[in-house]
Amino acid sequence: VQLVESGGGLVQAGGSLRLSCAASGSTFDGYAIGWFRQAPGKEREGVSLIGSAHGSTYYGDSVKGRFTTSMNNAKNMVYLQMESLKPEDTAVYYCAAEVEEYLWLPGTLNLPRLFGSWGQGTQVIVFS
Repeated sequence: VQLVESGGGLVQAGGSLRLSCAASGSTFDGYAIGWFRQAPGKEREGVSLIGSAHGSTYYGDSVKGRFTTSMNNAKNMVYLQMESLKPEDTAVYYCAAEVEEYLWLPGTLNLPRLFGSWGQGTQVIVFS
């Protein structure tokens, strides 16, 4: 499956953005989709994870309660709704996919290397 992110941009602190990850070549059925972010000089960080089988979701501690990930019924789009944005949320955001049965989802969010397919990334800049 190929992935294409969109929706990044410039937003004031406290604002909201919704990122989209579109499937190309197939759907996300059978996959787990993760959102990861990477700020300059920092390691890639797990933001959220959703499994297509049951819609189970997992979030990084830094975004819990502010970000929500979801998948549409057609299983060809995954969204990341970001609320109450902070300057420290500034990063390039990537969506990534891996066959869900290969993963143990609760332990996968901090292991981006387990994901085999990646989008090109979308920049989010939060200014104060």
